[in-house]
Amino acid sequence: MAATKPGPLSGVPYDGVDPAYQDLYHELPAGYTISFNGMGGSMTDAPQAWKNEYFLRIKDLLDNHQPDLLYTDGGMFYGDIGARLVSHHYNLNARLHGGKVEAVFTSKRRNECETGTCVYDIERGVADGIIANAWQTDTCVGNWHYKRGITYKTPKTVIDMLCDIVSRNGNLMLNFPLPNNGELDADELKILDEITKWMAVNSEGIYATRPWKTFGAGPSLVNAPVVNTRFNENNRKDLTADDIRFTIKGNTLYAFAMGWPGKQASIPSLAAGGKSGVPKIHNVSLLGHKGKLNWSQDSSGLKVELPEQKPSEHAVGFKIALA
Repeated sequence: MAATKPGPLSGVPYDGVDPAYQDLYHELPAGYTISFNGMGGSMTDAPQAWKNEYFLRIKDLLDNHQPDLLYTDGGMFYGDIGARLVSHHYNLNARLHGGKVEAVFTSKRRNECETGTCVYDIERGVADGIIANAWQTDTCVGNWHYKRGITYKTPKTVIDMLCDIVSRNGNLMLNFPLPNNGELDADELKILDEITKWMAVNSEGIYATRPWKTFGAGPSLVNAPVVNTRFNENNRKDLTADDIRFTIKGNTLYAFAMGWPGKQASIPSLAAGGKSGVPKIHNVSLLGHKGKLNWSQDSSGLKVELPEQKPSEHAVGFKIALA
């Protein structure tokens, strides 16, 4: 394998295939070439010695550090060896938590996750609907590795993605690349600060919630094209106040308007009666606002009169008590 991008290192082999570095990596069999399958590289034809070393290294990591998340940039490597590592990961974690597994292994192969073996990971993308089993998006505010002058995602873009992903039974893993001093740069700190402020107000509609019968409503879903879920985030546009995303916790429904609606919020999908199947609403409050709200629910939807001051930037969360 060699560097593929144009530049001074074009055609120069990576260290891993240079015999001078085999004591750091592994012994390279004569004439061996590595082929990748486009999903992180399974290297199914790797020598058995490599597979054994992979098993011992990952097992050593698990035994000494007990991570909650074991992430592979692809699926389970090397068939039975990968399955044994995932099994060891879960069994070790269960012993540390009184028999309860609180760890996960993620895979980018959906078929591996259908039986609950792992959590399906969609790199830089969002599922096209509610997936029955919990899943995860992994993405970054910029490039995976630090690059000067890069244009980062805005705080609104990140918060839009968070609400959208959670409403579809997903989890957002967000990466902040670090420069060589190990600290976030000034622009990254601003993004993190905005997200932190938003979560301080709205987190109860995110944490420990589950998807409702529908994940959302609004113009972003009208004639929305069906696209490959992986690497589809660049096709997304910022959501608006007319776009709604739902989560639920017990009998409490959370409806996030993905922008400030102004003097009144209207959610037609929460209309009473008819074919909507929406339970009767007992009360509506606004996360981050202490005062009572005037609201009504009828056949045209839920209407809520809003205070003059919005409680947070970006999406605003309505806490709705259902019958």
